[in-house]
Amino acid sequence: MNAATNKDADNNGPTQDFVTMTVAGQAFGIPVLHVRDVLGPQRITRVPLAPPEIEGSLNLRGRIVTAVNMRQRLQLPKSDFPEKAMAVVVEYEDEPYSLLVDEVGEVLRLSDRQRDTNPATLDAKWRQIADGLYRLDGSLLIVLNIAAVLGAIRAEA
Repeated sequence: MNAATNKDADNNGPTQDFVTMTVAGQAFGIPVLHVRDVLGPQRITRVPLAPPEIEGSLNLRGRIVTAVNMRQRLQLPKSDFPEKAMAVVVEYEDEPYSLLVDEVGEVLRLSDRQRDTNPATLDAKWRQIADGLYRLDGSLLIVLNIAAVLGAIRAEA
C-alpha cells in the first residue's frame, strides 16, 4: 500500500492524497505522487517566441524547468502574478514543469467515494484539464489532469 492511495482507517474505502493550490480563488488539487517539489517565488527567465502560457524557465538544482502560468493557461484575470507566484514542480514525459499558482495549500486525503465526475456546467476549458472534483465545505476542488494541462502546451510548441 503506498502513501497516495490508502484504505482509510474509518473504512471509507480507498483514499488519495492531493497537494492543493489556488489560482484566482479557485482550488485545484494534484495527486501527491505527481508533485516533485513546491517552491516559493522564483526568478524566471523569459523565453522568446514561447506560447503565451509559458512564463519562461527557471533553474532548479541545475535543471532547466519550464514555468507554466496557470492563470494564463486557464484564461483567468491577470494580477501581480507571477512575481509572487508559488511553483508546483511536476514531471510530464520525463521533463520537469513548474505550475505557477497563487497559493499552495495543504495535502488533503480524500475518499474516492466523494469524488464527482466533471459536471456539464463546468467551464469547457476547465473540463478539458479536470479529472473530476470534490465538494469541500462550500467550495470545489478541481483535480488537475497533468497530461491534459501540459500536453496541449507541448503540442503547440
